[in-house]
Amino acid sequence: MRKDAMTVEEDRLQGVEKIEDYPSFHERHRIFPEIFNGRNHKRILDIAAGVGCAARRIHDGYSGEIICNDITPTCLQVLKQQGLNTISFDIDDDTSVFPFPDGYFDAVVSLATIEHVLTLDHHMKEIHRILSEDGRLYISTPNYAALVHWPRYLLRGESFHDPLKEASRYEFYAHVRYFTFKTLMEFVSSFGFTPLDVYLPLPESSSYYRNMQAKSPVKAWAFRSFIRLLYTFGSPRWASEPVICFKKIDNTLPRKYRKILL
Repeated sequence: MRKDAMTVEEDRLQGVEKIEDYPSFHERHRIFPEIFNGRNHKRILDIAAGVGCAARRIHDGYSGEIICNDITPTCLQVLKQQGLNTISFDIDDDTSVFPFPDGYFDAVVSLATIEHVLTLDHHMKEIHRILSEDGRLYISTPNYAALVHWPRYLLRGESFHDPLKEASRYEFYAHVRYFTFKTLMEFVSSFGFTPLDVYLPLPESSSYYRNMQAKSPVKAWAFRSFIRLLYTFGSPRWASEPVICFKKIDNTLPRKYRKILL
Protein backbone atom coordinates (compact mmCIF):
# COMPACT_ATOMS: atom_id res chain seq x y z
CA MET A 1 0.00 0.00 0.00
CA ARG A 2 1.26 3.47 -0.85
CA LYS A 3 2.38 5.73 2.01
CA ASP A 4 -0.35 8.31 1.42
CA ALA A 5 -2.98 5.59 1.65
CA MET A 6 -1.45 4.26 4.87
CA THR A 7 -1.63 7.74 6.36
CA VAL A 8 -5.34 8.00 5.50
CA GLU A 9 -5.94 4.51 6.90
CA GLU A 10 -4.23 5.35 10.19
CA ASP A 11 -6.38 8.51 10.38
CA ARG A 12 -9.60 6.54 9.95
CA LEU A 13 -8.48 3.98 12.55
CA GLN A 14 -7.97 6.59 15.25
CA GLY A 15 -9.82 5.54 18.38
CA VAL A 16 -9.93 1.89 17.29
CA GLU A 17 -8.17 0.05 20.10
CA LYS A 18 -10.11 -3.22 19.87
CA ILE A 19 -12.13 -4.93 17.16
CA GLU A 20 -15.42 -3.88 18.75
CA ASP A 21 -14.49 -0.25 18.01
CA TYR A 22 -14.20 -0.92 14.26
CA PRO A 23 -17.16 0.66 12.41
CA SER A 24 -16.83 -1.16 9.06
CA PHE A 25 -17.78 -4.81 9.56
CA HIS A 26 -18.89 -6.22 6.18
CA GLU A 27 -20.92 -9.22 5.06
CA ARG A 28 -17.76 -10.56 3.38
CA HIS A 29 -16.36 -10.96 6.90
CA ARG A 30 -19.52 -12.58 8.25
CA ILE A 31 -19.48 -15.57 5.90
CA PHE A 32 -16.23 -16.87 7.42
CA PRO A 33 -15.61 -19.62 8.49
CA GLU A 34 -18.87 -21.02 7.07
CA ILE A 35 -17.36 -20.57 3.63
CA PHE A 36 -14.78 -23.27 4.55
CA ASN A 37 -17.43 -25.98 5.05
CA GLY A 38 -16.44 -29.28 3.45
CA ARG A 39 -12.78 -28.29 3.19
CA ASN A 40 -10.00 -29.36 5.51
CA HIS A 41 -7.77 -26.30 5.70
CA LYS A 42 -4.87 -26.81 8.12
CA ARG A 43 -2.97 -23.55 7.51
CA ILE A 44 -4.68 -20.31 6.44
CA LEU A 45 -3.10 -16.96 5.58
CA ASP A 46 -5.22 -13.80 5.79
CA ILE A 47 -3.52 -11.23 3.56
CA ALA A 48 -3.97 -7.61 4.67
CA ALA A 49 -6.14 -8.84 7.55
CA GLY A 50 -6.96 -5.36 8.84
CA VAL A 51 -8.23 -5.49 12.42
CA GLY A 52 -9.18 -9.15 12.04
CA CYS A 53 -12.89 -9.07 11.24
CA ALA A 54 -12.68 -12.33 9.28
CA ALA A 55 -9.58 -13.75 10.97
CA ARG A 56 -11.10 -13.63 14.43
CA ARG A 57 -14.16 -15.54 13.23
CA ILE A 58 -11.90 -18.15 11.61
CA HIS A 59 -9.77 -18.37 14.76
CA ASP A 60 -12.81 -18.80 17.03
CA GLY A 61 -14.87 -21.08 14.81
CA TYR A 62 -12.48 -23.20 12.74
CA SER A 63 -9.86 -25.78 13.63
CA GLY A 64 -7.17 -24.64 11.16
CA GLU A 65 -4.26 -22.37 12.08
CA ILE A 66 -4.76 -18.77 10.93
CA ILE A 67 -1.86 -16.35 10.33
CA CYS A 68 -2.63 -12.67 9.78
CA ASN A 69 -0.56 -10.34 7.60
CA ASP A 70 -0.67 -6.55 7.73
CA ILE A 71 1.73 -3.59 7.79
CA THR A 72 -0.43 -0.87 9.37
CA PRO A 73 0.64 -0.34 13.02
CA THR A 74 -2.89 0.03 14.39
CA CYS A 75 -4.08 -3.10 12.61
CA LEU A 76 -1.15 -5.14 13.93
CA GLN A 77 -1.79 -3.88 17.45
CA VAL A 78 -5.48 -4.82 17.34
CA LEU A 79 -4.71 -8.23 15.81
CA LYS A 80 -2.18 -9.03 18.54
CA GLN A 81 -4.58 -7.91 21.28
CA GLN A 82 -6.99 -10.58 20.07
CA GLY A 83 -4.35 -13.28 20.37
CA LEU A 84 -4.05 -13.74 16.60
CA ASN A 85 -0.76 -14.84 15.05
CA THR A 86 0.64 -11.96 12.99
CA ILE A 87 3.37 -11.49 10.43
CA SER A 88 4.23 -8.14 8.84
CA PHE A 89 5.55 -8.07 5.30
CA ASP A 90 4.79 -5.92 2.27
CA ILE A 91 2.54 -7.84 -0.15
CA ASP A 92 3.23 -5.12 -2.75
CA ASP A 93 7.02 -5.45 -2.85
CA ASP A 94 8.14 -7.15 -6.04
CA THR A 95 11.79 -7.21 -4.90
CA SER A 96 11.16 -9.94 -2.31
CA VAL A 97 9.08 -13.09 -2.01
CA PHE A 98 6.46 -13.80 0.65
CA PRO A 99 8.31 -15.27 3.68
CA PHE A 100 6.90 -18.80 3.33
CA PRO A 101 8.06 -21.95 1.53
CA ASP A 102 6.29 -23.33 -1.55
CA GLY A 103 2.93 -24.95 -0.84
CA TYR A 104 2.86 -23.89 2.82
CA PHE A 105 -0.82 -22.89 3.04
CA ASP A 106 -4.03 -24.76 2.31
CA ALA A 107 -5.95 -21.48 1.97
CA VAL A 108 -5.25 -17.81 1.36
CA VAL A 109 -7.89 -15.21 2.24
CA SER A 110 -7.68 -11.92 0.34
CA LEU A 111 -10.64 -9.66 1.14
CA ALA A 112 -10.81 -6.20 -0.47
CA THR A 113 -7.04 -6.24 -0.96
CA ILE A 114 -6.19 -6.75 -4.64
CA GLU A 115 -7.52 -3.29 -5.52
CA HIS A 116 -4.73 -1.79 -3.37
CA VAL A 117 -1.82 -3.65 -5.00
CA LEU A 118 0.46 -2.03 -7.59
CA THR A 119 2.75 -4.99 -8.39
CA LEU A 120 -0.09 -7.36 -9.19
CA ASP A 121 1.72 -9.96 -11.29
CA HIS A 122 4.31 -10.62 -8.58
CA HIS A 123 1.56 -10.60 -5.94
CA MET A 124 -0.55 -13.23 -7.70
CA LYS A 125 2.44 -15.44 -8.49
CA GLU A 126 3.44 -15.44 -4.83
CA ILE A 127 -0.07 -16.42 -3.71
CA HIS A 128 0.01 -19.28 -6.21
CA ARG A 129 3.47 -20.35 -5.00
CA ILE A 130 2.64 -20.54 -1.28
CA LEU A 131 -0.60 -22.48 -1.84
CA SER A 132 -0.55 -26.28 -1.71
CA GLU A 133 -1.49 -28.25 -4.82
CA ASP A 134 -5.04 -28.60 -3.47
CA GLY A 135 -5.05 -25.06 -2.06
CA ARG A 136 -7.84 -22.51 -2.25
CA LEU A 137 -7.81 -18.75 -2.74
CA TYR A 138 -10.78 -16.85 -1.29
CA ILE A 139 -10.77 -13.42 -2.87
CA SER A 140 -13.04 -10.40 -3.03
CA THR A 141 -12.80 -6.88 -4.39
CA PRO A 142 -15.35 -4.13 -5.00
CA ASN A 143 -17.22 -4.89 -8.22
CA TYR A 144 -17.38 -1.59 -10.08
CA ALA A 145 -20.01 -2.91 -12.46
CA ALA A 146 -22.41 -3.62 -9.58
CA LEU A 147 -25.85 -2.07 -9.65
CA VAL A 148 -25.08 -0.06 -6.51
CA HIS A 149 -22.62 2.12 -8.48
CA TRP A 150 -24.91 2.93 -11.40
CA PRO A 151 -26.89 5.88 -9.98
CA ARG A 152 -23.72 7.65 -8.88
CA TYR A 153 -22.13 7.98 -12.31
CA LEU A 154 -25.14 7.61 -14.62
CA LEU A 155 -27.50 10.02 -12.87
CA ARG A 156 -25.15 12.34 -11.01
CA GLY A 157 -21.96 12.14 -13.07
CA GLU A 158 -19.87 11.37 -10.00
CA SER A 159 -16.80 9.15 -9.84
CA PHE A 160 -16.68 5.99 -7.73
CA HIS A 161 -14.89 7.69 -4.84
CA ASP A 162 -14.85 11.36 -3.83
CA PRO A 163 -11.61 12.59 -2.19
CA LEU A 164 -13.53 15.38 -0.43
CA LYS A 165 -16.11 13.15 1.23
CA GLU A 166 -15.10 11.35 4.39
CA ALA A 167 -17.13 8.26 3.48
CA SER A 168 -15.03 7.54 0.39
CA ARG A 169 -11.78 9.45 1.00
CA TYR A 170 -9.88 6.34 2.03
CA GLU A 171 -10.93 4.43 -1.12
CA PHE A 172 -9.90 7.38 -3.31
CA TYR A 173 -6.36 7.30 -1.94
CA ALA A 174 -6.00 3.55 -1.40
CA HIS A 175 -7.66 1.95 -4.44
CA VAL A 176 -5.33 1.76 -7.44
CA ARG A 177 -7.17 -0.99 -9.39
CA TYR A 178 -10.80 -1.16 -10.53
CA PHE A 179 -12.18 -4.63 -11.18
CA THR A 180 -15.53 -5.90 -12.30
CA PHE A 181 -16.69 -9.42 -11.47
CA LYS A 182 -15.79 -10.54 -14.99
CA THR A 183 -12.32 -8.98 -15.07
CA LEU A 184 -11.48 -10.37 -11.62
CA MET A 185 -12.50 -13.85 -12.76
CA GLU A 186 -10.38 -13.60 -15.90
CA PHE A 187 -7.40 -11.97 -14.21
CA VAL A 188 -7.06 -14.44 -11.32
CA SER A 189 -7.66 -17.39 -13.67
CA SER A 190 -4.74 -16.25 -15.84
CA PHE A 191 -2.34 -17.01 -12.97
CA GLY A 192 -3.18 -20.69 -12.77
CA PHE A 193 -6.43 -20.72 -10.82
CA THR A 194 -9.85 -22.22 -11.54
CA PRO A 195 -13.04 -20.69 -10.05
CA LEU A 196 -15.05 -23.18 -8.00
CA ASP A 197 -17.64 -21.20 -6.05
CA VAL A 198 -18.97 -17.66 -5.96
CA TYR A 199 -20.41 -16.65 -2.58
CA LEU A 200 -22.97 -13.86 -2.46
CA PRO A 201 -23.38 -12.59 1.12
CA LEU A 202 -26.89 -11.39 1.94
CA PRO A 203 -27.48 -8.31 4.13
CA GLU A 204 -27.50 -9.59 7.69
CA SER A 205 -25.02 -8.21 10.19
CA SER A 206 -22.76 -5.69 8.46
CA SER A 207 -22.32 -2.27 10.04
CA TYR A 208 -24.22 -0.74 7.10
CA TYR A 209 -27.19 -3.09 7.46
CA ARG A 210 -27.36 -2.79 11.26
CA ASN A 211 -27.45 0.99 10.97
CA MET A 212 -30.21 0.71 8.37
CA GLN A 213 -32.23 -1.56 10.65
CA ALA A 214 -31.85 0.85 13.54
CA LYS A 215 -33.15 3.76 11.46
CA SER A 216 -35.89 1.97 9.50
CA PRO A 217 -36.71 -1.74 9.93
CA VAL A 218 -39.07 -1.53 6.95
CA LYS A 219 -36.39 -0.09 4.68
CA ALA A 220 -33.94 -2.74 5.88
CA TRP A 221 -36.45 -5.52 5.14
CA ALA A 222 -37.13 -4.11 1.65
CA PHE A 223 -33.40 -3.82 0.95
CA ARG A 224 -32.68 -7.38 2.06
CA SER A 225 -35.61 -8.72 0.03
CA PHE A 226 -34.40 -6.92 -3.09
CA ILE A 227 -30.84 -8.21 -2.67
CA ARG A 228 -32.09 -11.78 -2.15
CA LEU A 229 -34.12 -11.58 -5.38
CA LEU A 230 -31.18 -10.06 -7.26
CA TYR A 231 -28.74 -12.69 -6.03
CA THR A 232 -31.15 -15.59 -6.55
CA PHE A 233 -32.18 -14.80 -10.12
CA GLY A 234 -29.44 -12.46 -11.32
CA SER A 235 -25.81 -12.87 -12.28
CA PRO A 236 -23.01 -12.32 -9.72
CA ARG A 237 -21.79 -9.55 -12.04
CA TRP A 238 -24.49 -7.32 -10.50
CA ALA A 239 -23.38 -7.99 -6.90
CA SER A 240 -21.34 -5.38 -5.07
CA GLU A 241 -18.63 -7.68 -3.70
CA PRO A 242 -18.85 -11.43 -4.33
CA VAL A 243 -16.30 -13.66 -2.62
CA ILE A 244 -14.82 -16.11 -5.14
CA CYS A 245 -13.19 -19.39 -4.22
CA PHE A 246 -10.44 -20.41 -6.67
CA LYS A 247 -8.39 -23.60 -6.77
CA LYS A 248 -4.99 -24.07 -8.35
CA ILE A 249 -5.71 -25.12 -11.92
CA ASP A 250 -6.96 -28.68 -12.38
CA ASN A 251 -7.92 -29.65 -15.89
CA THR A 252 -10.34 -32.27 -14.57
CA LEU A 253 -12.51 -29.58 -13.02
CA PRO A 254 -15.44 -28.00 -14.87
CA ARG A 255 -15.03 -24.33 -15.65
CA LYS A 256 -18.54 -23.45 -14.52
CA TYR A 257 -18.67 -22.20 -10.95
CA ARG A 258 -21.39 -22.65 -8.33
CA LYS A 259 -23.34 -19.65 -7.03
CA ILE A 260 -23.98 -19.82 -3.30
CA LEU A 261 -26.05 -17.39 -1.24
CA LEU A 262 -25.04 -17.04 2.41
